Amino acid sequence: MSLRDRLEHHQVIIYFAAVVVAVAVALLVPGTDALESEINPALALMLFVTFLQVPLADLGRAFIRVRFLGALMVSNFVVVPLLVALLVQFLPADPMVRLGLLLVLLMPCIDYVVTFSHIGRADARLLLASTPVLLVAQMLLLPVYLGVLLGDASTDLVQLGPFFHAFVWLIAVPLVSAAVVRVWAARSKAGARVAAGLGLLPVPVTALVLFIVVAAVVPQLGAAIEAALRVLPLYVAFAVVAPLIGWTVARVARLEAPAGRAVAFSSATRNSLVVLPLALAVPGAIPVLPAIIVTQTMIELVASVIYMRLMPKLGAD
Repeated sequence: MSLRDRLEHHQVIIYFAAVVVAVAVALLVPGTDALESEINPALALMLFVTFLQVPLADLGRAFIRVRFLGALMVSNFVVVPLLVALLVQFLPADPMVRLGLLLVLLMPCIDYVVTFSHIGRADARLLLASTPVLLVAQMLLLPVYLGVLLGDASTDLVQLGPFFHAFVWLIAVPLVSAAVVRVWAARSKAGARVAAGLGLLPVPVTALVLFIVVAAVVPQLGAAIEAALRVLPLYVAFAVVAPLIGWTVARVARLEAPAGRAVAFSSATRNSLVVLPLALAVPGAIPVLPAIIVTQTMIELVASVIYMRLMPKLGAD
């Protein structure tokens, strides 16, 4: 097994270790909340190395597989938002708490879900090729969903500036940079070596992002514990229901089992790390919004271990 394969195989343990170390550092070392300014650069690097794994030739494959892409979009942007609209009704009327849950549950994951789906015997390459589409779609649709589900409160809490800034620096720049490196790798041996080296980074960089986020947020958690406890059971309910939604949509679309599992993984796994900069841009976000988002990440990592064991049984002969 190569180093990359070992990293991917043990990534959940690595992520949990990063979180535990971050909590310990935050409790023992004063001033780790200053790491907040490093979240965006770390996220940009994470997305760059994630996009670098997308073979340019495979991008067209996602669009050719119309039924897969249709099922992926319907599950993530039609049916799952309906589930989220139901879950948010169980929260108090506090718009900040509701915003936190909506931000994290409305955004499908585009990074570690690819490896999780591979381990869970899903069509990971097809899901990987679809990540740019998923990311652009969620950035365009999130303001619409927030306006519908939060009403007038969304105008006060959510502004377009941070969304545009996030799109440019966290999506467009990493995606274009990754495409440049892929072209370079295809044309020269030096580029191929650089691309191969960068290919080892997705798991370590994601662990770094988790470390930075947790270390920055933990010192400020005291006032947000109650909010985190309120959303926790809703995250558990989402983790149970969302993959079933994805699998059902895939069955209706008559997808083969590996593609159906990919839709189920995508429906269940959320973009918590990418949405964090949007949350931090909300006035008065700290500490409530980061606490709500990090809580979802922890629940999702536990759920992903279960998914990787159970998903291969879906559609198995």
